[in-house]
Amino acid sequence: MVAVNKTVMPWLQEQLQALQRQRGHAWLLQGPSGLGQYDLAMQLASTWLCDNPTEQGACHECGSCHAIGVHAHADLAVLMPEVQMLEQGWPLSEKAQSEIDDKKRKASKEIRVDALRDTVEFAQRTSARGRGKVVLVYPAEQMNAIAANALLKTLEEPAGDTRFVLATESAHALLPTIRSRCQVHTMRWPETDEALHWLQNQGVQASEAAVLLRAAGGLPHEAWRYKQLGRTAQNWSAFPQQVLKGQLDDVRNWMASDVLDALYKLAHDLLALHGRASPRYFSAADLQGIPVHGARLRQWASELQQIWRHVEHPFHAGLMLEAWMEQARSALVLPLLGKKP
Repeated sequence: MVAVNKTVMPWLQEQLQALQRQRGHAWLLQGPSGLGQYDLAMQLASTWLCDNPTEQGACHECGSCHAIGVHAHADLAVLMPEVQMLEQGWPLSEKAQSEIDDKKRKASKEIRVDALRDTVEFAQRTSARGRGKVVLVYPAEQMNAIAANALLKTLEEPAGDTRFVLATESAHALLPTIRSRCQVHTMRWPETDEALHWLQNQGVQASEAAVLLRAAGGLPHEAWRYKQLGRTAQNWSAFPQQVLKGQLDDVRNWMASDVLDALYKLAHDLLALHGRASPRYFSAADLQGIPVHGARLRQWASELQQIWRHVEHPFHAGLMLEAWMEQARSALVLPLLGKKP
């Protein structure tokens, strides 16, 4: 997978140019998921290391840009959980890769302290290409306390010309000492028309783009992910009625976290209707005929929050999905039948 995309999203391009004009050796890009923190961090790192940077960012043509594109730049250290490193094609250290290949352990879902220590050593080395070194950390909240503390001194007083770009979707989960050592940039939320135009440029039809963007809560990255996973406007709009009827066919191939996310969005929108507000993720037509019992819906939403804590537990997927749907139907069908929750 190529790390650097030559087509920068317009709302990210503006932010990249603004960041280029500012000084600082450590930046923290923060905001909710789906706003492009990783993409912006990679574009910023690429610009810092580019042999021929422009006002728009990296040139994407030089040897440095090519090395980043093939994940082999000697002056770029990328810190991510091993699971994400492997998914995106970034190489692990020889030791980590050997341990995983030999089945001694599984790939980590957090940023390991061993990787941080390797990065501290990297920061102390001389730049290979003469344009300084860059450390990219994403998602930064996946550093545990030990790993974060290992980074602190280097982050505050980096050796030579090392620069850092940390990106997070949960800034509150970072150590205050990490946040205080960085200049903070809050990600800009794209305008609806801007996001729809970008989705259409990716080949998503206008009507489909509008529904998927709504399903994603206005986050274009998330809407594009839905499209890549094969989700359609039709099956999203049909989801509330399918839940009411206990139908599972359209969601059996969804990831567990996506099913749970959709159920929570359904509960959110029904509670919004109960409070005489407009739904956010579904259209009013999608929710037509579904009973709204405030107390039972609030209880269901609370139950879904509890389930989130264990969503990655390796339960039997089919049984887990059936249990969630039965729970959803009990929240929706009992009020319809006039039974007390």
